Amino acid sequence: MAFKFSTGLRDGMLTGSALATLMNGGSIEWYTGAQPASPDDAPTGTLLATFTIAATGLNFEAAAVAGTLSKAVAENWTAVAAATGTPGYFRMVSSTDTGVLSTTEPRIEGSIGTFGADMNVSNINVVSGATETIDAFSITLA
Repeated sequence: MAFKFSTGLRDGMLTGSALATLMNGGSIEWYTGAQPASPDDAPTGTLLATFTIAATGLNFEAAAVAGTLSKAVAENWTAVAAATGTPGYFRMVSSTDTGVLSTTEPRIEGSIGTFGADMNVSNINVVSGATETIDAFSITLA
């Protein structure tokens, strides 16, 4: 498995913006079903949960270590599930993401599962109204 980066994220990184700069302040969305062909596409499936922090959005640590950028340890990434279902993929988006087809929006997408996925979770069954938590999240560039 491997994260998919949108055209907007790749182009932003290639023209001088750091990945953390482009993604800090955003959110992570969990959707049912298969990932779209590209993070440039509009999301598919049912939106199960949106992880964010009201005042600041989600943020990464200030520095990468050995090629790995990790979730800010001091933050609690939680969401109250909006629907019941099984997440098939996640999408990390900037705070200004429009949710439509775009080659300029910075986005990161990956699979969700209990083992061997881009985002591993302990329980794959999401229930509407339940609180979900992302305890650890990191991106490694090799």
